[in-house]
Amino acid sequence: MPKVSALATALAALTLAGAAQADIQIDLGSTQRVTQLFAYPNNCNVICYKNWTLEQTVEHYLDQSLKRDGYSQATVRVTTDNQQVFATLKGVPDNYDQPLVQLLNAGDLAYKGASQLNADNKWAYNWYLFLPLGMALENRRSVELLHFPPDYSLTQAQDYLRSNTTDRWAQLLTDNGVAAEQTPGYQTIIDIAPIAAPATAGKDLEGVYGYFQDYQTTMVKQVSQNLAGQTLPMVAFGAPVRAWIKAQYGQSLNVLGLASISPNPGQNVPVLGANHPSYIWNAADPANYDNNVQEADAVGLKVMGQDLSAACWQAGMGGNPKADAQATLSACMQKWQVTDKEQTCELFYTSVRHDTAEQAKAKCATAPVSKVLKTLKAPLVVPESI
Repeated sequence: MPKVSALATALAALTLAGAAQADIQIDLGSTQRVTQLFAYPNNCNVICYKNWTLEQTVEHYLDQSLKRDGYSQATVRVTTDNQQVFATLKGVPDNYDQPLVQLLNAGDLAYKGASQLNADNKWAYNWYLFLPLGMALENRRSVELLHFPPDYSLTQAQDYLRSNTTDRWAQLLTDNGVAAEQTPGYQTIIDIAPIAAPATAGKDLEGVYGYFQDYQTTMVKQVSQNLAGQTLPMVAFGAPVRAWIKAQYGQSLNVLGLASISPNPGQNVPVLGANHPSYIWNAADPANYDNNVQEADAVGLKVMGQDLSAACWQAGMGGNPKADAQATLSACMQKWQVTDKEQTCELFYTSVRHDTAEQAKAKCATAPVSKVLKTLKAPLVVPESI
């Protein structure tokens, strides 16, 4: 009898392994729909930077998702049959199609909003509808609410996570113990304006959010929990996004302020307010202080402490969503703004001022900077606009 039980156990294990490595085919819709939702062609202005077909473009983004979900051996093949586009995925869980289908359905809402924006003569010639393609679809750890993706993420990189903004925040996550190869799982992005635009277009996009309300709220509902139904922590980056949280969910968020929203019935999503990842470049620019470098450094050091604290919270809550959000935040602020403020200082000088580690260490030991470190709560003087 024990041998039979062992055999049954082995067969059950094989069955589960087979289920975990399924081959699935997904009907992505008509070629017109897929062209719209995958911003095809991504990079053509008379001459194509990467001369991919529609099928190659879709394969590229789906392969990014596979790799970021940890399925390095999985494959994807995209074909067109009678004006319908199909994706065949090999070596993935049999429910892997669910979040992709949800994303594309939400994308239809984004396209509808963008079409109305264009009909109202508010669409700019150098904007592109760009959905958050290529993200981890299954192994998400946390959600990032941002303003809009920069155009070069689409036209040059064909990678939603390739931008100065996302690169800097990924580094802050690694400074807080997240392995570099795991940072994409923490950076599932929802942009309240799903428009790839020049990095300077922030002000121009402020009037478009209402066109994408159905898309925005649908995305928040979908990605604020993983496939197991577990609620994921969320970070709201930048003044426009924090204002959107207030308008949409009635919760006021300052930098390093905590709130809770309920996108789904019975769900409580912890949301942390944060600076925009690129804000520090403006806040610490000596030109904003009559070229007073010491004053610029003082502001930059405060922002660095805030950013490291926010990334620390995101790393902690992403690693353990059941942790106490306020206790986690308090511990992170204590670490980066009190206990390890010298390390905060050194990271500012190496990552923002591009000093060597030795130069940064020397600066952080000098009397003027030591004085600054004791007054990190000095008020900011540069308003956020990104």
